[in-house]
Amino acid sequence: MQRIASKCSALGLFAVVNTAQALTIFTCEPEWAALSKQLAPEAKVFSATHAYQDPHYIEARPSLISKLAQADIAICSGAGLEAGWLPALQQRASNRHVVDGAAGMLYLSQFVETIDKQETAFFSTEHVHPEGNPHFHLDPERVAKLAVVISQRLQAIDTDSSQQYQQALTRWQSNWQQSMQAWQRQAVALKGRPVVVQHTGFSYLINWTGMDVIADLEPEPGVPPTMAHAQSLVAATRQKQPVAILTNWYQNDRAAGWLSDKTGVKHLNLPATVDLKGDINNLRSLFDHLLSQLRAAD
Repeated sequence: MQRIASKCSALGLFAVVNTAQALTIFTCEPEWAALSKQLAPEAKVFSATHAYQDPHYIEARPSLISKLAQADIAICSGAGLEAGWLPALQQRASNRHVVDGAAGMLYLSQFVETIDKQETAFFSTEHVHPEGNPHFHLDPERVAKLAVVISQRLQAIDTDSSQQYQQALTRWQSNWQQSMQAWQRQAVALKGRPVVVQHTGFSYLINWTGMDVIADLEPEPGVPPTMAHAQSLVAATRQKQPVAILTNWYQNDRAAGWLSDKTGVKHLNLPATVDLKGDINNLRSLFDHLLSQLRAAD
C-alpha cells in the first residue's frame, strides 16, 4: 500500500492511503475492533487481545508484530493499559505510521476524562494506572465521544474515503442514541444498588448506572484477592446484601465464588469486553447483556 506523508502541526505525519486497498486497522482491545468495524465497514480490522485475555499482559508474539507492521492505524485504550507489551511491538514492527506521536497511533485515553487516577508513588502493579482507569469503554457516553474521535482520525488518514466514514458514523450515532435511551431506562432500577467487585474493570459501568461498590475483593488495587481478605468481607457482605459479586471472564474468581457460598450473594461472571467470535460481538450487545444480567441479579 502506497502512502503519501504530509505534515500536521499537532500530530506529525499524516499517512494518506491509496484507497484501491482497504484500510488496515490494528486495535489493542476487542471493543475498539468492534467499533472500528462499524465505523469503517470496508477496513481490515484486527484485535491484539480477546475477551478471555487480561489486556495488561500480552506476549509480543511474531504474529502480532506482523499485524502491526502492516497497519495503517493502531487504536488503543492507552492510560498505561498496554504499557507492558505495546512498546515492544512498536519497536519490532518498525512501522513509522504507528509509533507514538504519529497520526496513525491513536491512544483514546487522551480524548476522554478518566476516573480513579492514582499517584505514581503507589504504582506497584500494571493494574494501577496513574493516568486513570483505562476501561472507559464501559461508559456508553464516553463511547459516543470516542466514536467521533476514531472517525475523524480515519477521515484524516484516508481522505479519499472521508465521506463514507462520516456516513458510517452518522448511522452508528443514530443507533447508539436509541440504545442509550433504552439503557438509561433500564439503569433506573439499578441506581443505588450495592455490589462487590474484583478490581476496577466495571467501574465506569457502575458509575454510569449509579450502583454502589461496597467492597473490593482486591486488598489493594492490582493485588490479587486473598482468602484472608475475602474472609474479612463476609460480615459486611451479609449486612449490606449486595445484588451481586462481580468478576469478569479473564479473572480468577475463586475468592468471589467462596464469598458467594458464604453469604448467599449471587456471583456474576461477566464479559468485560466484546467477544468478537461469539454472540456478544459488538458494544451494543455487550451493554444489553451486562444490564440484563445486573437487573436479573437484583
